[in-house]
Amino acid sequence: MDIPAFSVTYDYRCPFARNAHEHIVAAMQAGAAWDVTFLPFSLTQTHVEEGGTPVWEDPAKAVDLLALEASVVVRDQFPDRFLAAHEALFSARHDQAGDLRDEAVVRGALEAAGVDADAVFEALRDGAATKEVRRSHEAAVGDLHVFGVPTFIVGKHAVFVRLMSRPAGDAALARKTIEHVVSLIDDHPDLNEFKHTTVSF
Repeated sequence: MDIPAFSVTYDYRCPFARNAHEHIVAAMQAGAAWDVTFLPFSLTQTHVEEGGTPVWEDPAKAVDLLALEASVVVRDQFPDRFLAAHEALFSARHDQAGDLRDEAVVRGALEAAGVDADAVFEALRDGAATKEVRRSHEAAVGDLHVFGVPTFIVGKHAVFVRLMSRPAGDAALARKTIEHVVSLIDDHPDLNEFKHTTVSF
């Protein structure tokens, strides 16, 4: 099935973002030739009170952005390793209970994905990654009223999606799941809310 290009937000802290992004990664690693833009989005910033100091301007909150910033460097400078690093960072947080505010944890995830962690952290020094996280987050909020992760963006339509299961190594399931989500957004923009009253997982 051909699906349109889409974007999707992420913050490594969110288990639902983990679920959705694992489906995307599994399908793409198995050959799905999708045009996907991965957009960092700060959940810390969503909890800043109105008039409060934005997370990217608050030195006390700088570590909250560390994994997002590292992912942006990998996405933009080492794109061939991004999917592996993306999955590894989610795994470090949710499978290994690691603290992604800890440089050692982030380094470990990057190295496990075959990324030169020293090169990534050197690239973080100039602050460009922080600016990119801010730009991505503020554009999503300002242009499309995005409020969380994972939000799928297809054209001008932005939809917050909660997938309850992980692909568990099933690339065919992963591909079918994401194609269904994107097609639903693209083909049925009138469907504003669809939510089960009970959780079956």
